[in-house]
Amino acid sequence: MSRARATFAADMSGLYFHIPFCRSRCAYCAFHSTTRLPMRGAYADAMCREMELYRGFDDADPVRTVYFGGGTPSQMSPELIARILRKADETFGLDRVEEITLECNPDDLGDEYLSGLEATPVNRISMGVQSLDDGTLRTIRRRHTAEGALEAIRKSHMHGFGNISADLIYGLPGQSVNDFVSDIRALAAEGVTHLSAYCLSYEENTPLFTMMKKGEITQASDELCAELYHELCQTMSSLGFIHYEISNFCKPGFHSRHNSCYWDGTRYLGIGSGAHSFDGKVRRWNIPDIDRYISGMISGRPSMESETLTEDDRYNEMVMLSLRTGRGISLGRMSATFGEDAVRKFLSDAGRWIETGDLIHDGDYVRFSESGLFTGDGIVSRLFRG
Repeated sequence: MSRARATFAADMSGLYFHIPFCRSRCAYCAFHSTTRLPMRGAYADAMCREMELYRGFDDADPVRTVYFGGGTPSQMSPELIARILRKADETFGLDRVEEITLECNPDDLGDEYLSGLEATPVNRISMGVQSLDDGTLRTIRRRHTAEGALEAIRKSHMHGFGNISADLIYGLPGQSVNDFVSDIRALAAEGVTHLSAYCLSYEENTPLFTMMKKGEITQASDELCAELYHELCQTMSSLGFIHYEISNFCKPGFHSRHNSCYWDGTRYLGIGSGAHSFDGKVRRWNIPDIDRYISGMISGRPSMESETLTEDDRYNEMVMLSLRTGRGISLGRMSATFGEDAVRKFLSDAGRWIETGDLIHDGDYVRFSESGLFTGDGIVSRLFRG
């Protein structure tokens, strides 16, 4: 481990905990997760041990945000969440933290769980709603019902959680534009402060992919997905939400501070099986194997890999991630990082799309137009260098 400590300086602003446990697997999910719930205590032990390995590496840039992602982090008891946060505070210091997010399944958020969560420093809930149609929820194997999701939001408010994000999926089997807009409006009416919406992706080796291949469900057309995205943007704007990243909308002041770390190049430390870290030049990740993670951390011989990004890699990441945001890419930041020649080359490469209106050059920033955001991947790749 001494070599890993020497080669990865985890000065960070963001602290991420990967919680891989789920009570059941959703039909579309290809993420690293497990239903082996009895391992939760041993896994928390391993996470606390991993934090010890990075003690002292946060001195240059204190922790500003904490995020529990998964998996289903709400499958960890409030007591385990509190224990992990106590260790983080002891190890890194959380006195300057602005936001602590816990991803939750609505079905987990009963009064008893929320009462326990109130006793922890968690101050933001990110709830996986995905749909408010019960038939669709059964198809994609979600545990909750539509009314259960809305009730979970209401109960979260009652227990003092005023910063609530909800996730939706569009392009679901049989979903219409009216269905999707109705879901958006229903969540806004319940007082969510943030909404993330993702186009359904059919990943190989998932039940949903198998169902599609067998003809049991039909994949939404590109045209329908584009229309759904357009209506998403228009509806969120009409409801007073700011479109600050391709898939993310917030009420003023309620953007995800932690996720912004990933888009603006802020350093972050990932703890847990499969978790990734980034120090500005080196990307490091734990092997996504829970058994190896636990045994490796307890023995002091963690299973991890890393890569050092080349200058071209870092340039391309800046272009790709910055153009995901509503603000776009800062030419000043690009100049400070890569030099003025890089800015001139970027503007030359981007010129054709600035002329077509897909990209907008506005002072120090170049950003996608709203119509360009949905189809921008092909443009971004042509702005890469190397």
